Amino acid sequence: MRTALILLLSLALAAVPGSLFPQRGADPNGVIQWERSNPEWFPFLDAVGLFDVYYSPWFSSIYLLLFVSLIGCVIPRAKHHYRALKGQPPRTPIRFARLPEHLERAIPEHVTPAAALDLAETELTRRRYRVRRYDGKGWTSVSAERGYLRETGNLLFHIALVGVLVSVVVGKAFAYTGQRVVVEGTTFVNTLSDFSSFDPGRFADGSNLTPYSLTLDRFDVTYQPAGSPGGGQAGDFAANVTIRSPGADDQTERVVVNYPITVGGDRIHLLGNGYAPTLTVRDAEGQIVYSDSLPFLPQDSNMTSLGVVKIPDGLPQQLGLIGFFYPTQDTLPSGAATSIYPDVINPVITLNAFAGDLGIDDGTPRSVYALAVDELTQLTGGDTGQDSIELRPGSTSALPNGWGTITWEEADGAPVKRFASLQIQRDPSSGWVLAFSVLACVGLFTGLLIPRRRIWVKVHSSTRTDSMISVEYAGLARGDDPGLARAVEQLADAHAQACERASVAAQSR
Repeated sequence: MRTALILLLSLALAAVPGSLFPQRGADPNGVIQWERSNPEWFPFLDAVGLFDVYYSPWFSSIYLLLFVSLIGCVIPRAKHHYRALKGQPPRTPIRFARLPEHLERAIPEHVTPAAALDLAETELTRRRYRVRRYDGKGWTSVSAERGYLRETGNLLFHIALVGVLVSVVVGKAFAYTGQRVVVEGTTFVNTLSDFSSFDPGRFADGSNLTPYSLTLDRFDVTYQPAGSPGGGQAGDFAANVTIRSPGADDQTERVVVNYPITVGGDRIHLLGNGYAPTLTVRDAEGQIVYSDSLPFLPQDSNMTSLGVVKIPDGLPQQLGLIGFFYPTQDTLPSGAATSIYPDVINPVITLNAFAGDLGIDDGTPRSVYALAVDELTQLTGGDTGQDSIELRPGSTSALPNGWGTITWEEADGAPVKRFASLQIQRDPSSGWVLAFSVLACVGLFTGLLIPRRRIWVKVHSSTRTDSMISVEYAGLARGDDPGLARAVEQLADAHAQACERASVAAQSR
């Protein structure tokens, strides 16, 4: 048991890096950003598995050792408990004075020792003790024991922990987690190719996903008015979606933070949201070479957002645009632009253009939210002498070098669309984990609240000079039991009252 406790503490400590460092399974973009911010430390930390803590060999080794240790605890304790359940209460000690709790009372002579012992046995049985009689020299006794549910609860707790571990291991092997950014008016289809990122378990390859589609109809959000307490904070936001499944009617659902929906066994969570302005790029001849609603990722609480546009074809060179979206644009004393409120009141987009090889054609996976500019030529902003491109809803600006134009399109009468970041998760073990967790709690509280006690009642055959029979009561607890003294005293009082009633009845006869 000591080994299991040490391993449980080690497992808790080993899980701490999973909260301190971004994990590939949950935040792949965070891992990429951490690598860019700390290029000298990343190779070493990645080699020791700090970005895949829960799949690392050292974490798995602690996990498996804990599993083996718990089984090693449960099996011998279960055997011992089974023998104890079939056994009898222990023999009565000769000297009660050596026990932690000891009382001595006297009962009237009209109650015989045998009758007094019968009454004690009846009272103990009523209190759900297992009883057995023992005889000694000059005395007879009842030995009683209760509290076997305490050990049953302890065993249930440990068996449930093993069940949780097994469920998690098996469930993770068949589970998967994927992320997808969905813009208003667009549809996500539950196929492997439509995920932005997908993290499968060992036996989940994404080939048997539940067929359904999800359309983001509208994203609702409210903000506290400026100047009021908590001004600018989001009061409520929710994604209104339509679910389409084969052979079923369309379903309208509302996805709220911390309140996921379930579709075909998948749990769909709302992780984040932002703005997705629709940008259209035309070449010098007016032909459209790019048009899309592009998610801009929020950078602060006022929804100042960063977005990247990559145009691989249709212009003299590949063109990359790094832009900032300001929902309510204002200017700092330094002259830099900023957003002072998260809702769309005075929206502005500023873009810096970069020309050259965007690294798209070499087959290397690239993040759509980042642009490597080290080997590109900057055309606007910075030290180029050219102002950054600035757009407002419905406006058009010229691209540098006369390459064409870029337009901020208004969509459905609104200046900008919104997007929702969704996480699609399937974990077949979640029900089992919940069930075993409930059993663990039941076992834990049972083990904590039910005391293991032994109580003895000894009736002496000889009488005192005052014609009273001497009766001794004693109690012993297994572990701490602050209620033991009260239990012995209550038993003595109840037994004395029963003897008084029996004495009165005997005298009346």
